[in-house]
Amino acid sequence: MKRHLVLAATLAFFACALAGAQAAKLPDLKGRTIIAVTENAYMPLNFIDPKSGKAMGWEYDCVNEIARRLNAKIVWKVTAWDTMIQAVRDGQFDVGMDGITINDERKKQVDFSVPYMVSQQFMLVRAGEKRFSGAKEFGANPKLLIGSQAGTTNFYVAVYEVLDGNEQNPRIKLFETFGAAVQALIAGDVDAVLMDAASGKGYVGANPGKLKVLGEALGTEEFGFIFKPGSDLVKPFNAAIEAMRKDGTLERLNTKWFFEYKP
Repeated sequence: MKRHLVLAATLAFFACALAGAQAAKLPDLKGRTIIAVTENAYMPLNFIDPKSGKAMGWEYDCVNEIARRLNAKIVWKVTAWDTMIQAVRDGQFDVGMDGITINDERKKQVDFSVPYMVSQQFMLVRAGEKRFSGAKEFGANPKLLIGSQAGTTNFYVAVYEVLDGNEQNPRIKLFETFGAAVQALIAGDVDAVLMDAASGKGYVGANPGKLKVLGEALGTEEFGFIFKPGSDLVKPFNAAIEAMRKDGTLERLNTKWFFEYKP
């Protein structure tokens, strides 16, 4: 028994030493203050906990851990999605996050980190939905409405992969936040909301018995943090993300927020 304890202690020591060695390779930002911005409306990535009233989520935990590893301090701010990319581009904030899909159009405006999450688009519907089983049937029924947020990946997937490619299609009802679109879905004002798999699980968990994810994946997307063009924070963030990927931290965050968190 004692031998096993010694072995366990030895393994733990080497694990800590390895983690320390990996951390030592990361850039040291020497206590620098980083202004981070999010929307607080994209469960479980960023949202207000209904029980405590505190802002929390996967992205909060991830960026706070990145700052810890880089010897930096995070000051959190909140802004609307439709102004976030421009505000980061203009230097109002140092880093932005809101489940932002990495694509060529956005790369013209801001710099991206390496992907911190890969997700797919699915249809979020009411739990008792039986009128359609996927995007093709939904698109063929002119009575069905889809809720979305303008300018998001979800909006463009809805337009070009579910409906007819017309961005002015009256079957798309726009909302200021994903949360508002989901509440409209629950209330029966729309019939589906497109969500990445991660957020879909979050909303299903937060509304037990009211929602479900339906159909096959409609596309794959990678999420990244955004920075002002030329930002010197991109490389340090990338190094920290890769370290967290290798040591299992990102996977532990996935488990915490997608499977263990109960609103």
